[in-house]
Amino acid sequence: MSSKDINIRIGELETGIGHIRDLQVRIGRVLDEKWAEPAGPTPFPSLTALRNWDRTLLNRYRPFYLPFCDLCCLCTYGKCDLTGSKRGACGISMAAQQSRIVLLAACIGAATHISHARELVAHLIQEFGRERKLDAGSSVEVEAPVIRLVCGIRPRTLADLEPVLDYAEQQVTALLSATHTGQEGDPIDLESKVLHAGMVDQVGMEVADIAQISAYNFPKAEPATALVDLGMAAVDTAKPVILVIGHNVPPAAGILDYLQDRGLAGGVEVTGICCSAIDASRYSPEAKIVGPISWQMRYVRSGIPDVVVVDEQCIRTDILEAAKAHGMPLIATSEKVCLGLPDRTADAADAIVADLTGGRSPGAFILDPEKVGEVAVKTALAVAPARRAARNAPYRVDPREEAGRCGGCGFCQRACPNDLNVPKAMQACAAGDTGMLAALYDACLGCTRCEHACPQGIPVHSCILAAAGESIRNERFSMRTGRGAIGDIEIRQVGGPIVLGEIPGVVAFVGCANYPDGGRELAEMAGEFATRKYIVCTSGCAAMTIGMYRNEEGKTLYETYPGDFQAGGIVNVGSCVSNAHIAGAAIKIASIFARRNLRANYEEIADYVHNRVGAVGIAWGAMSQKAASIAAGFWRLGIPVIVGPHGTKYRRMLLGRADREEDWYVLDARSGEEVYTGPVPEHLFIAAETPEEAMILAAKLCMRPNDTARGRALKLTHYIDLHRRHRGGIPDDLPLFVRTASDIPITMKEELLQVLREKDWKEIRIPDPTLLRRPARGRQD
Repeated sequence: MSSKDINIRIGELETGIGHIRDLQVRIGRVLDEKWAEPAGPTPFPSLTALRNWDRTLLNRYRPFYLPFCDLCCLCTYGKCDLTGSKRGACGISMAAQQSRIVLLAACIGAATHISHARELVAHLIQEFGRERKLDAGSSVEVEAPVIRLVCGIRPRTLADLEPVLDYAEQQVTALLSATHTGQEGDPIDLESKVLHAGMVDQVGMEVADIAQISAYNFPKAEPATALVDLGMAAVDTAKPVILVIGHNVPPAAGILDYLQDRGLAGGVEVTGICCSAIDASRYSPEAKIVGPISWQMRYVRSGIPDVVVVDEQCIRTDILEAAKAHGMPLIATSEKVCLGLPDRTADAADAIVADLTGGRSPGAFILDPEKVGEVAVKTALAVAPARRAARNAPYRVDPREEAGRCGGCGFCQRACPNDLNVPKAMQACAAGDTGMLAALYDACLGCTRCEHACPQGIPVHSCILAAAGESIRNERFSMRTGRGAIGDIEIRQVGGPIVLGEIPGVVAFVGCANYPDGGRELAEMAGEFATRKYIVCTSGCAAMTIGMYRNEEGKTLYETYPGDFQAGGIVNVGSCVSNAHIAGAAIKIASIFARRNLRANYEEIADYVHNRVGAVGIAWGAMSQKAASIAAGFWRLGIPVIVGPHGTKYRRMLLGRADREEDWYVLDARSGEEVYTGPVPEHLFIAAETPEEAMILAAKLCMRPNDTARGRALKLTHYIDLHRRHRGGIPDDLPLFVRTASDIPITMKEELLQVLREKDWKEIRIPDPTLLRRPARGRQD
């Protein structure tokens, strides 16, 4: 498809047309596309190519800033007070500063995924060759919808992904430069750049996942992927145990390959935390998943792992100290996470193993995944017999004895992100009742800030774990491993019902595991929407959490609902980078169902998704910078995102104003006339305090201007029912969402008509909606 970096240099040449000397020609990229679809207007868009679309969205969904710091400390002028109408030494306002911080977060997130993709593609090319075909599945013809949409190219091999990454890296560099002192000063232009960062993040994620799906033969758009074990009780502690943490799967694959090649498969437990665990389970049925990101400390302190292997992203930066404290050798495998360890990449595997098992080194830094596999397995086999005693004495604390030292100062509670009442639980524990301490386990994030705040040096987190020991020992669940892309046939089957509103919506549960009151809330929300026949999608830590609860029949959600992309399905696409498949499904609805040109046609596709595809994301445990960039990618497509209470720490929301009628006009593509549609979807980014509020919001935010009367009636049924159940009564804003009498759910017709009459409700037209002037047909201008 392409070649790049062609350099032609001529020192001296006599030709018929003259004498040529010291001629140098460099061509950065040559595209040789054999793709019939006509190219759209924005291939490889620059920072401002989609600025008009962004400003259209941001004019409707204005940023609402929530600064928890009113100072700027980024330059050597020192602290600039930005309160009120004050400006900093560089002239920056508070609004611009808040947007700038969000842009920094989104750039960090995008850079993390893109760098991950670069490292992964480079490794896979080295292992499988540049011409390795991309294969997202036999049912997938639109194999890379995000890349096609953004870049306007159709990658066919691993090598074709390189220019895509070149573009993404250039964009993130330019975006970061915009945050330098004395650059962008307009808050809305900074917000536009946030959306750009989110878009290129989606590109990076798609590159990473289709590369690993193709090369490692992960499940390819398979709805009924295997159920894999999940939880600490799933680990066979009679065997040596290896723990992998992070997001980049080659080291875990190296371990599993070494075991398979040496006939040791089944003799060593390969367990994982976070996305490397999910991807290892996509690679081999031998891999087991312990839990999401916040399970790191509780698993290490359990004493179960014999060796810890870390790759990149979401790894505790004190993981080496924790591993050392529990006698676990650690192997770091990424240039981004060296942990101060000696580079042993060039050393013989047996020499490294000897140093790790002999106590001469607490760990090693190894950049060769195959060598990591050999060293990890040999080390685990060597140290496991001596470590069995550690497994029989997990957490190494007597909570009653430790609680007796507690002075009740409350510093631990003030340090706790979830404001857990640790002092009261410790007081009860000191009196012999460990129940309150054990009850904190579900809501504990495992951050250990309580321990660092404690003036008595009490290992508070270990006390909680020890008190909840029986619950932890019984943690055995299951989850459906990541399926990858959504098949084209599935899109054809549900595209119409989604666009017409007859499937009430697509609700995607994504994000990290810092849930405000435990993961049960997430599982309950997912179950609620699956029962109501929404399509539920999930990925990463959220996908694990959803599998960690059982219903009254003892089944997890994955055992209760199918994995098809259909009404009532719970679709686990895979790890964090698989989030691109969720955005890709919305894009493919526009392409496959509506037959809109996809190639480099971002504005038109985003306009279609925003006005017609009733999708919403819920990041209940939003935490990392990656979560910020993932959300921004959905915003640019016009898909709303709801975050839990911790999400307010992203410092701004993108809120619509239902009371401003002038904000909710669209063009009718049939006539070109401006038509009022009501506030749908009402917000682009909003926080919810409770899961009940989030569910009501999600049902409301799935409404779209294009809904048919039948579809709108169905969506209103769910919105009203959830509102009645959790808040009581009919929602006050109901008249804003009823366009004609046909929209009213038939089972509530008389009751709702009475309410509407009392509020002087009037019917409005249902348009063929667009926010773009370009596609409107029949306009006079």
